Amino acid sequence: MTFAARPADLARPELTDVSRVLDGLTTSVLIVDRAHTVLYMNVAAETLLGVSRNQARGRMLSELLVDAAALHALTDRARETWRPFSRRELALRPCNVEGELVVDCTVTPFEDAGDAVLIEITDATQHQRITRETALLAQIGGSRLMIRQLAHEIKNPLGGLRGAAQLLSRQLTDASMREYTSIIISEADRLAALVDTLLGPGRAPHKEPTNIHELLQHVGHLLAADAPPGVVIERDYDPSLPPAYLDRNLMIQAMLNLGRNAMQALATKSDGQGRLVLRTRALTNVNIGARRHRVAFSVQFEDNGPGVPEELRDTLFYPLVTGRAAGSGLGLAVAQDLVSRHAGLVEFTSRPGQTIFTIVAPFNADTDEAA
Repeated sequence: MTFAARPADLARPELTDVSRVLDGLTTSVLIVDRAHTVLYMNVAAETLLGVSRNQARGRMLSELLVDAAALHALTDRARETWRPFSRRELALRPCNVEGELVVDCTVTPFEDAGDAVLIEITDATQHQRITRETALLAQIGGSRLMIRQLAHEIKNPLGGLRGAAQLLSRQLTDASMREYTSIIISEADRLAALVDTLLGPGRAPHKEPTNIHELLQHVGHLLAADAPPGVVIERDYDPSLPPAYLDRNLMIQAMLNLGRNAMQALATKSDGQGRLVLRTRALTNVNIGARRHRVAFSVQFEDNGPGVPEELRDTLFYPLVTGRAAGSGLGLAVAQDLVSRHAGLVEFTSRPGQTIFTIVAPFNADTDEAA
């Protein structure tokens, strides 16, 4: 998009139609000068940044965004080379809007307006979310198949190993030697239990009306008992949430896995000031996979730990993937599987100092109709 008028000319009567056109766009449009000061913004930009144009005019981008460095670099590059530049999936965090936005951005220098540039921003957050959900759903299917194949391959020889150790124990007269066979048997039992965890519940979920906050309170008490020193658990509940049709035991296990994952991340903080927030919200018109639900709920586990390593983000919900030396890599995979049994999904966002794992599921997946 090319806009050749001078920023100061936007107030002239003959250009009011241009202003109306810009206000009619769904693309956010800003005009900034060499000092990154906002000279103009349209209605879409007001919505995106959570600030009116009157409040934004004359303020620097750094006052509107938590970190404007990437956008500054893009505008400087366009101005210096006198060419338009684009950046896809740029992360922006407006100061007046909760959460992080993922946007596609194009910066174009004016043809005859000195050092001003025009910034076009398209919100790609929803598109990225749909893409991520599609990838997560594909992971669930692939994980289940891999888990079941792996479990069966392990379980059969384990039974033979345990039986052989029992027979050997009966032949040994030395108690100290039988101690070694006891170790073999106990370790075989431990691995068998691990395989059962991999296979997951064999029965269908037994769903009944359940108070989500009651489950979360129970999980919170369990987490508090094992919390590292200095970790504080905070609660931010939406009291308007109605009961949801859930399998109590399965959902508790999913929540507990996510909470323990957060606690393990907080245990690595050196300042001893860990914080875990348990949060609930009601959502409307939510897409989960291919279905659209009129109402759904979210349960969030937010911690201020170091964040998820970049190299693990695309495979985090696969079984046996872990960033900890002592980790099994099963907690998140099992949580994702258990939530998927409620037609839901576990998502996450992460950066150093803030990681949020979110359970999103319909209140009643069996009767909820697509909107």
